[in-house]
Amino acid sequence: MTPDIRAQLQALGNDLTPEMLGGTQALMASMSRGMAAATKVTRDIAYGPDARHRLDIFTRDGLSGAPVFVFVHGGGFVMGDKHTEGSPFYSNMGDFAARHGFVGVTITYRLAPANRFPSGPDDLALVMNWLRANIATHGGDPARIVLSGQSAGATHVAGYLAHRRDHASGTAGAVLMSGIYDTRTAAPNPFAEAYYGPDPRGWGVASTLAGLLASEVPIQFSVAEFDPDDFHQQAAQVVSQWQAAKGRFPEMHFLTGHNHLSPALSIGSDIREVERMVAGFVRRVTG
Repeated sequence: MTPDIRAQLQALGNDLTPEMLGGTQALMASMSRGMAAATKVTRDIAYGPDARHRLDIFTRDGLSGAPVFVFVHGGGFVMGDKHTEGSPFYSNMGDFAARHGFVGVTITYRLAPANRFPSGPDDLALVMNWLRANIATHGGDPARIVLSGQSAGATHVAGYLAHRRDHASGTAGAVLMSGIYDTRTAAPNPFAEAYYGPDPRGWGVASTLAGLLASEVPIQFSVAEFDPDDFHQQAAQVVSQWQAAKGRFPEMHFLTGHNHLSPALSIGSDIREVERMVAGFVRRVTG
């Protein structure tokens, strides 16, 4: 992270305003190197019955039995996509995987308010079932899948790990960037209400912290310096409860100079620290 880019991200503010979101996307898109020529993409494969049950696969010639890296986009539970024409996002995440010798997978999922909790964990279960049955034909190892997500995507991955009994089958690790984990203490807002329901008193069943602590899947957490306060509170709860339960510190990264969006958007640019962090984790847990 350079001082100039940090200053520009800081100037956009911590709150998830349209100006911050649009400004971050424009800034990071201007730095994207684009997709590598050797990366091959197969788009819009159905993994379930809904129109949003689609995934893209990124690979390279010669890959066989490779680790599989899955990215789940954010969007406050109510918006977002795995790919937008004319934008590098979030195909940059699939290309990242292929460049590092993994098979990349980016997905879309059903959105709130039409689809409320547990639609996220349910959709991740469908993705994993599809990958276990099919990813070997695309060069991936179904026993070495790393799930990753940012914001709402991280929350959905956490929900899958916490609430699905078969989550460990094939799941080698999880990368959780700026997620909401304890719904009992999450700040109410229209996005959370769209997904969890209008009454926060009923959100407790969706909390993932107990399930994450019980899971044996390795997890890499991160929170950004310029994340909104609620995400810092959630990260602090992960650290405190992890230490209380396990007597050790979790793999929690503080991403200096980044805001809520920029960690995932920086992958594929010359801002390399997040890419190195994630690639190193994937190699450790799949090696």
